[in-house]
Amino acid sequence: MKNLTITLLAGALALTTPIARQAYAASDSQGSGMMNQNMMSPGVVVPKMDAARGKQLFASKGCVVCHSINGVGGEDAPPLDAATMPSPMNPFDFAAKMWRGAEAMVALQREELGDPIELEGQELADLIAFVHDTDEQKTFSEADVPSRIKELMEHMPDENPHEEGGEDTKN
Repeated sequence: MKNLTITLLAGALALTTPIARQAYAASDSQGSGMMNQNMMSPGVVVPKMDAARGKQLFASKGCVVCHSINGVGGEDAPPLDAATMPSPMNPFDFAAKMWRGAEAMVALQREELGDPIELEGQELADLIAFVHDTDEQKTFSEADVPSRIKELMEHMPDENPHEEGGEDTKN
């Protein structure tokens, strides 16, 4: 839990090294889409967000086990269809929402995946971009989900047999 918490915080704050600052200044002057330098505090870099990479991470990291997009994925957590996301969106608000739900997310990840998902700052930025990109989401399908993740999803029970109306198979 501590590692996930640190990873989420680090991802939300991104890199703050002088080398990254120089890279930011150079790429910003080339129109990379990074935030305008005068809007940043010295030493803070906001990574370029890549929705296509986020799509790949959504499937390969296992987010799709609990969340769905276009009806593809799990139902244990809210769907992340771009059409339902607030717009415009502050990526730090999205990270803060993840932070508030971190304890529950970690518990579900341990249950469904065996271990919590670990994300680097750039990966979090890319995932946030994908979650808010309707065009990139239109291309997301079952074919994007790696076989090892599909196997996890196939072995998940559809319903709890102990819930009301369910049949207890132990007796």
